[in-house]
Amino acid sequence: MLEARRILGLRAAGGWDIPDRLNMARQCLSQPPEQVALIDLTGAEMQRVTYAQLADMSDGIARALLKRVQPGDRVSVLLSQSPWCAAAHLAIWKIGAISVPLFKLFKQDALLSRIGDAGAQVVLTDLDGAALLGDLAEPLIVDQIGESGEDVPFADTGPEDPAVLIYTSGTTGSPKGALHGHRVLTGHLPGVSISHNNLREGDCLWTPADWAWIGGLFDVLMPGLALGIPVVAARLDKFTPEACADVVARGGVKNVFFPPTALRMLKASDQAIPGLRSVASGGEPLGAEMLAWGQQAFGLTVNEFYGQTECNMVVSSCAEDFPVQPGCIGKPVPGHEVAVIDEEGNLTSEEGDVAIRRGSASMLLEYWNRPEATAEKFRGDWLITGDRGVWEGEYLRFVGRDDDVITSAGYRIGPAEIEDCLLTHPAVATVGVVGKPDPLRTEIVKAYVVLKPGAETEERELQDWVKERLAHYSYPREVAFLEELPMTVTGKVIRKELKARAAGEHQRGS
Repeated sequence: MLEARRILGLRAAGGWDIPDRLNMARQCLSQPPEQVALIDLTGAEMQRVTYAQLADMSDGIARALLKRVQPGDRVSVLLSQSPWCAAAHLAIWKIGAISVPLFKLFKQDALLSRIGDAGAQVVLTDLDGAALLGDLAEPLIVDQIGESGEDVPFADTGPEDPAVLIYTSGTTGSPKGALHGHRVLTGHLPGVSISHNNLREGDCLWTPADWAWIGGLFDVLMPGLALGIPVVAARLDKFTPEACADVVARGGVKNVFFPPTALRMLKASDQAIPGLRSVASGGEPLGAEMLAWGQQAFGLTVNEFYGQTECNMVVSSCAEDFPVQPGCIGKPVPGHEVAVIDEEGNLTSEEGDVAIRRGSASMLLEYWNRPEATAEKFRGDWLITGDRGVWEGEYLRFVGRDDDVITSAGYRIGPAEIEDCLLTHPAVATVGVVGKPDPLRTEIVKAYVVLKPGAETEERELQDWVKERLAHYSYPREVAFLEELPMTVTGKVIRKELKARAAGEHQRGS
């Protein structure tokens, strides 16, 4: 058990066992060279990629990067699930630069806001990604830039040195970049292992979640590499139960992280998937009915886990170690001190703000170039998640979000970015965007629009406007036209009233 704790970055007596010098690329490439790191299902035939091959791929990229960037520079990665995506991040970390994951479904406006804010001059991508970029930054096609030469040395980085900048949707303003140090991977290892009933030899990980998000990158890909658990790379243009079952069968998958929407789609199609050893899910609570279906469909208990981009994998269930309690998201993961606190920062047994004490290895260093937002994220020694919870014994029950972020089909969508996009339409005077309850997606994006005097447009036109400029998943699936919006005296849309209106529409079935 002691050795297992050290592998997971924990001390035997509690707390984190993190060395003074730490580089995530070294962490992820530390297994025997001949061992299989990735099982690639993105091509016509399955390919097994060893750690030696992955190291060679990352070194080829690193040599090209060393001619263009310096340690601390931001380098974006615009790639879907593939060995090249893994190699790109490893190459960036290896030379001491900062990787910025980007989603291939982003359009120009969404890419511009993130690349511009990060100040990234170079983007590692493929031919499709280069076409998306246009002239936003210099694209480097990862499978074409490899240069031969001597092994690239690992940069002499420490656990607090910046390594990855992941953008998260917020309720006000543009998306914020959560800057993480090289310790962030260590911070994920205990929770990832626990959520999969304690990862072990013979396991094989996969998730349909894209590796551009923290759930795919640090809940599956990088922990698998660091722990020596093979990871399946499979691109699904569209998630379907049949495609999911095919990936599991062809890849020999034993452990899956399913976003809740994927589970609901599997349940709706009555798709059972045999042969799995663990299923983990995070994003929002599943409820007793879904857990009961999971037991029937998979022959095991789904382990729920909890966290956010700023501080992830801090609470988890583990059916192998303790009974899963429906309605609760598990117990605090070793190494993370999780609490429910009141407005003064005091611990409470009543409903309150879910918070994590400073010192968590997966906690962000700061919001990129936003010192005020960073300060607002903390209450004394506690990082405030923005979620509400209550203790039920040792279990944490998730009550709800304290902000207006929309959770739809596993994505966290900030309404402000969609509002800003719609406001650029020549017919729109003002707009408010909220989440409307939905039985399949948890919520759908709904826009309440006030048109300019004499202007005309229709729902489809506004939907296409967003689809063409932001991510496809973030367009408003419903648009309602109003004479006026509820506003504060300072001119801000009162989203709380719009959310109540949307909830009422849902109840009435309209």
